[in-house]
Amino acid sequence: MNKGLISKIIPFSSVDGPGNRTAIFLQGCNFNCLYCHNPETINVCISCGACVKACPHGALAMNDGEVLWNKDICSQCDLCLKACNRNSKPKAVLMSVDQVLNEIHKVKSFISGITVSGGECTLQSKFLVDLFKEVKKMGLTSFIDTNGSIPLKQEKALVDTMDMAMVDMKSFDPSEHKMLTGKDNDIVIENIKYLAKLSKLYEIRTVIVPEMLDNSCNVDQISKLIASLNPEIRYKIIKYRPLGVRTDMIKSYVPSDEMMGNLSKIAVTNGCKNVIVV
Repeated sequence: MNKGLISKIIPFSSVDGPGNRTAIFLQGCNFNCLYCHNPETINVCISCGACVKACPHGALAMNDGEVLWNKDICSQCDLCLKACNRNSKPKAVLMSVDQVLNEIHKVKSFISGITVSGGECTLQSKFLVDLFKEVKKMGLTSFIDTNGSIPLKQEKALVDTMDMAMVDMKSFDPSEHKMLTGKDNDIVIENIKYLAKLSKLYEIRTVIVPEMLDNSCNVDQISKLIASLNPEIRYKIIKYRPLGVRTDMIKSYVPSDEMMGNLSKIAVTNGCKNVIVV
């Protein structure tokens, strides 16, 4: 059976799709966003051992060249993450579908579905397909939270089994997107159009980063795209916040409420009917 490399599971989340949801974060990403708020999910641990020395509780140890994590004595202080210079996490674990389902069953009565995020969850699409098939049997919905970089037209099994997608549209301008993430955005836009046509696009999100991105142009162009596809698709405009980011890679600040309000007006004027500012 396929296993997924799991970074963490949050039993209850109200910000990862509609209703109360279990959010499952997978390890590994093909983007390297300058403002990434969870950079510890980008790479897979190579067991270099730097984190072992940093752990004050002995929750990490080397065994036959591999870092092992003892969850029972871990205090979740995350000093291991600060010690890692690879944007990785020694606490990511391989879990089978059944193991993840056991975690979902614990809270099944209190949630409306699950959302799988990352990292970039579509990099582990086979695991998602197996998981979503079982989640559907439980009467729950399955969402993906994606950077939109994997051509979903080539992932029919995944698209068929998932209910909805939430897509990060980090920048509409290709050169700006590449500067920010290291990748072009052509596939992202193709996926947005494809998912909208299938009525499987729940939300598009854009992070507003002052002095780094042309935020007004991005919101203008992205909201026009949304309105042309389906104005009911939710557009979430998000304040950049310097929490968990690599401050040596980005110099910005939290945008003002006035700035966010003006950007929201642009989206509404362009025809978006469901604009959220957070």
